[in-house]
Amino acid sequence: MKKIFVYGNDQTLKNYKLAIEQCGAVACFSTEIREANSCEALLLAGGGDMAPFFYQQKETACFNIDQKRDKDELELIQQFTKNERAIFGVCRGMQVINVAFGGDLLQDIKSPVLHAYQEKSGDQVHKITCREESFLSGLYGKEFAVNSAHHQGCQLPGDGLSYTAFAEDGICEALQDETKRIYAVQFHPERMSFGHKRNDTVDGRLIWEYFIRQI
Repeated sequence: MKKIFVYGNDQTLKNYKLAIEQCGAVACFSTEIREANSCEALLLAGGGDMAPFFYQQKETACFNIDQKRDKDELELIQQFTKNERAIFGVCRGMQVINVAFGGDLLQDIKSPVLHAYQEKSGDQVHKITCREESFLSGLYGKEFAVNSAHHQGCQLPGDGLSYTAFAEDGICEALQDETKRIYAVQFHPERMSFGHKRNDTVDGRLIWEYFIRQI
């Protein structure tokens, strides 16, 4: 069985565990990065904001920073890239990938109403548009609806990374580097699939199956 390393614990990230296992792979959860050595792929999950120190900015609008996690995940990306193993990022995970390759972030996007999680209604839902070369276009077509729960976003792309999907306001919703088998989305497919499948978005299961096939 294919083994995927996820930084964190399986209780906090149980939706990711479910998605990976439903696709026939094994999710290995830990904050001990040496345990990633036995895994064929890396999943970078959602979570708090990344410390702006890592992308040469002063902190102006960040929440729930965990610099140990930031440092460990950057090291994991370097390790998996060096060993030519697949990487997939979700929400914060996409942002960490971008920073790992020299890109930077918007600390607070200009249209949070479109993107930010709301206490009463939960995830927001909006359409995104994909470029033809996006791995998403082969799964869902050019335009489709996704969920959204973030207040930050990728700004300048990292070296070798292509921004391949965008929200209505221009915020990057997906990136990739196919030569390195690196893929990421700003939304949350683990909350759009299997037991969390929604009627107002596409089925996130296709993204998880696509990632597993890249390993």
